[in-house]
Amino acid sequence: MSQDLLELLADGLLETFYMVGASSAIAFLIGLPLGVILSISAPASVLPNRPLYGTLSLLVNIGRSVPFIILMVAIIPFTRLIVGTSIGTNAAVVPLAVSAIPFVGRVAESALREIDGGIIEAAQSMGATPFEIIVKVMLPEALPAMIAGATLTVINLIGYSAMAGAIGGGGLGDIAIRYGYQRFMPAIMLITVVMLVLMVQLFQFLGDKWSAAARHDRNG
Repeated sequence: MSQDLLELLADGLLETFYMVGASSAIAFLIGLPLGVILSISAPASVLPNRPLYGTLSLLVNIGRSVPFIILMVAIIPFTRLIVGTSIGTNAAVVPLAVSAIPFVGRVAESALREIDGGIIEAAQSMGATPFEIIVKVMLPEALPAMIAGATLTVINLIGYSAMAGAIGGGGLGDIAIRYGYQRFMPAIMLITVVMLVLMVQLFQFLGDKWSAAARHDRNG
């Protein structure tokens, strides 16, 4: 393999890490609070608010229902408004983050809902405020499940980042399409697939380790 192709693959790998990392950070920053609000505003929860829960739940369901490739094209005007362009790695971060936010929100809500109701009732009986219950009881108890959900989110974003190459998003997906598909270079296609698989394995391994450590700390 030539030096130019090696540099191309290295650049594509770095671009993929950048897209996944930046979009994951944005998705977690917005999606986790969204999941907490969904959880505590649900009926029979800490701060039930049926209109708020119904509205947010509907928006999350709509966001999760739109296929990524359609979402990526549909929000091109929004992407241009945010980053000034609709192509490249910075542009790809926008639809990646938008697609991941509702997923993270629902994952966080599910993790919080798995908490034993008796633990929350015990905290309430001891006079804990809703804020204290959320911060000191719910979030620590749900942390292992949230980490597992975050791992799944990152893995999904790796796949979506490859799809972003279809519209010039950069990264390994763009290399696979431009060289492996359009220029009939199956070896490049295979290499990019292997690199993506290794990325998934790496994040899955790290996520499993982190989740297990959090579970051990919680039970320890």
